[in-house]
Amino acid sequence: MIVPHGTDTMGFTSAALAFMLRNLTGPVICVGAQRSSDRPSSDAIMNLLAATRLCVESDLGEVVVLMHGESSDSYTLAHRGTKVRKMHSSRRDAFKSVNSEPIAKVEGPQIEFLSEHASRSKGPVELKDKIDGRASMLHFYPGFEADHFDLIANHVKGMVVAGTGLGHVSEEILGSVSRAVDKGVYVYVTTQCLYGAVNLNVYSTGRDMVTAGAVPLGDMLPETAYVKLMWAMGQTNDPEEVRKLMLTNIAGEFTTRRFV
Repeated sequence: MIVPHGTDTMGFTSAALAFMLRNLTGPVICVGAQRSSDRPSSDAIMNLLAATRLCVESDLGEVVVLMHGESSDSYTLAHRGTKVRKMHSSRRDAFKSVNSEPIAKVEGPQIEFLSEHASRSKGPVELKDKIDGRASMLHFYPGFEADHFDLIANHVKGMVVAGTGLGHVSEEILGSVSRAVDKGVYVYVTTQCLYGAVNLNVYSTGRDMVTAGAVPLGDMLPETAYVKLMWAMGQTNDPEEVRKLMLTNIAGEFTTRRFV
């Protein structure tokens, strides 16, 4: 299946589809264009043709984003739907795999797999599309006030905090994290860094975050974590089951074991 999509939010959609669709009998390929089809430099046709070839001529059985692999028209790359980010506002090769390798390279008639991938299953496809939209994604920054955190926590069921470096926030909002968790709000921690993973065991602030009830999510991208949290909350109301789902590598969203 090919899913034409605008590029700005394609990473969110690909992550959502990766969690919702299980046991795929073929690939689900999100494809877009950085240049519109009325421009001579458009990448739309090449991306669509490559996506079609990957659908028809490969054994791929997972959700991917397929876009140009470099600024010229030489090849395209298929990126895992949970590990991809738009890294440039206008370049045709704007999409990159983060903390992982692209799954496949399509160059003319040739398909080359670059990393491990799920193969087509015999079905049936499982659809788990229930979500709970009462989630928020917060990026911590110097000067972030506890009142701001409290205000958002009062209106959501789950929060993804993108901390600095190894996943840190200031001591000033540790109390807010604890209050949110005590009220039953899920608080998960990712990092704003493009590469690497959260590790809340290195510094005291991180350890205090864990004591307050926050749960680190390894090298999961913040936007993937946000989508996954909405999906997990849609599957169950049991806090332990939500936690189990969030820490289970369901669609390749984890590529390290540092979160264990």
